[in-house]
Amino acid sequence: MSSSLRPAISLWDMPGTHIEAETIGLAWLAIARRIVNAGAESTYDGAAILELQRVTLTVSRPASLDPIVTELGDAERLAWMHANFTDHSLVKELGHARSYASRLYDYAGAGRDQVQWVIERLRHDPTSRSAAITTFEPLLDSTYIPCVSLLDFWVDDGKLQAIAYAHSIDFGAKGYGNLVELARLMELVAVSLGLAVGALDFVVKSAHIYEPDLAMMRDVVSGLPARSMVGGSAPERG
Repeated sequence: MSSSLRPAISLWDMPGTHIEAETIGLAWLAIARRIVNAGAESTYDGAAILELQRVTLTVSRPASLDPIVTELGDAERLAWMHANFTDHSLVKELGHARSYASRLYDYAGAGRDQVQWVIERLRHDPTSRSAAITTFEPLLDSTYIPCVSLLDFWVDDGKLQAIAYAHSIDFGAKGYGNLVELARLMELVAVSLGLAVGALDFVVKSAHIYEPDLAMMRDVVSGLPARSMVGGSAPERG
C-alpha cells in the first residue's frame, strides 16, 4: 500500500473503548468493570446511568452456553431475552413492540426470513461481504427503536464471523443476555453452513449500567462471592 493511501491511525486508535476477551462472560464482566470504574454520569429516558460511549467488544470464542453467565446471570432475564429472539409475539415490556424474532424471521410482517437469507447468501458465495441484515423497521418503529439494529456476517479462515451494532446496551441487568442470543444466532448460521463459529464484534454506542444496579455490579466485578443477578430495576431496554 502506498504511503498516501495508508491510514494514519487504526480503528482501535479512535476515541472509545475496545475490549478483547475469549468468552462472552469475560467480555461482559470486563465492560461492566470499566463502566463501574470509569463511566460518566448520564441519563437514558430520564433514568440515571453510568455510561461509556463508543465501545467495541471483541469475543474470540462466543458461545450461547457460558459458565460465567450461567453462574452470575439472572435466569428470568435470560429467559426473557431468549423469548425476545425466538417468540414472534409482541413484547409488552417494550410497549408492545415487535420482538427480535419477528424482525429477524418475518421482517416488517412481510414473511421475509432474514436469517435464512444470510445462510443462502453465504452458501452461494462464501466470499460475500454483504450478508448484512437489520432489525430496524423504520416504517413501523416510531417510539421503540431496537437496541441491536445491525447484524453483519461473513466467512474467514473457515469460520463464521459477525459484527453487531447496538445504539445502547445495559451491561448491568441484561447485556449478557444480548451476547448469549447473538452467540446463539451465530451458532445457528454456522451449523447451517457447516462452519465453526469465529469471532463476534459487538459495537455499542452507549454501554451503560442503571444507577439502581450499580451496587450489585460493583460486588460482581470486584470478585465478591458469586450471587445471581436477581431482579434489577432497569427498564426492559438498552
